[in-house]
Amino acid sequence: MGGGIDRVRAQYEVYPYPSRNPDDEARRLVVGSPSHLAEIEHYCFAGRLPRPFRALVAGGGTGDGLVMLAQHLHTRGIEAEVTYLDLSAAARSVAEARIARRGLRNVRFVTGSLLEVARLAPGPFHYVDCCGVLHHLPDPDAGLLALVSVLAPDGALGLMLYGELGRTGVYPMQRALRLLAADLPPAEQVRLARRLLGGLPESNWLRRNPFLGDRQSESDADLYDLLLHSQDRAYRVPQILAMLETAGLSLAAFIEPAKYEPATWLGDTVILERCARLPEADRWALAEDVAGAMKAHVFYAVRRARAGQSMARADAPDAIPVLREIQPAALARTLARGGHLKVALDGRELKLPIPEGIAEIVAAIDGRRTLAEIRRLTGYAEADFAARHARLRALLAPLNLLLCRY
Repeated sequence: MGGGIDRVRAQYEVYPYPSRNPDDEARRLVVGSPSHLAEIEHYCFAGRLPRPFRALVAGGGTGDGLVMLAQHLHTRGIEAEVTYLDLSAAARSVAEARIARRGLRNVRFVTGSLLEVARLAPGPFHYVDCCGVLHHLPDPDAGLLALVSVLAPDGALGLMLYGELGRTGVYPMQRALRLLAADLPPAEQVRLARRLLGGLPESNWLRRNPFLGDRQSESDADLYDLLLHSQDRAYRVPQILAMLETAGLSLAAFIEPAKYEPATWLGDTVILERCARLPEADRWALAEDVAGAMKAHVFYAVRRARAGQSMARADAPDAIPVLREIQPAALARTLARGGHLKVALDGRELKLPIPEGIAEIVAAIDGRRTLAEIRRLTGYAEADFAARHARLRALLAPLNLLLCRY
């Protein structure tokens, strides 16, 4: 390992990231993607999670993905071991405290670089989480290959890489702050960065980027990670696909799938007809270019031999539909009113037409009933139920809101 890794380690010892207070575990669980258990089952294992389940959280930081996954597994009563790996002792201490606050016993902790994962945590693992880490390595491809080396043959990865277009303005400011503050201690670098942010001209691209929010209000750790990081790069869709190809992997799904379809962002029928003729990868890239606001790419990947086989079949009678972080009764009431479903996606509010006759199905989803049981409960004839369920999937599945397991 070279000086780049040492600089990154030094940063996270001073500013563990993201900034978290373990006492907050008593009142809320931070949820997100990747590594939401319902997503892992649906996108990576065709609805059937391997058991006992072995997972690795590589570059786990202060523990958001770790805590969420460990808690989900515990709540479901799934026998599992989740291994945390990070090079920062300070970040590890926060993650350990958060796990301890929850009384979880399904986690083990390892300190070190993910580049040494084969020695530190040899696996094999059914699932590997690496959220927001590879883009901070001197050689991200080498980091991904290291993770693949401990992945089980039928395993999967959940990854997040920065998106180039949505971070417009970040990298010029990083360059400016390297010129102005590289010789200062971390705390003074942050103070100088805040002074610079407070005096930017209106023409500055970071100031003009509405998708990055108010930078001045961020914690010191968040601000340092954004503008003062010693090693940082961003990706676009073709680069991500090339990276996966090099590692012998195939994309299972982008999250949320709707973001990567041109029809989400465009309405012109002539344009959309031409988009429909494009290969899938080209549509994803086009959607990114048109949307222009993707700050990060969250996605799941599997070995190339499992390409097209990892996603759950959502229409089988024994499939168990799962609403992701939505209360069925509340959603059913919204859908019963008809009109449009309002959804925020990458800073833009979408208004999606609500199909008729789907509210009753949603009201019956409890994460335990199969589709066959829901059909009997709602009283619909088989063909009628299949049509209504298909309309429901068409509305919610692209938004990552309707998943399934077995």
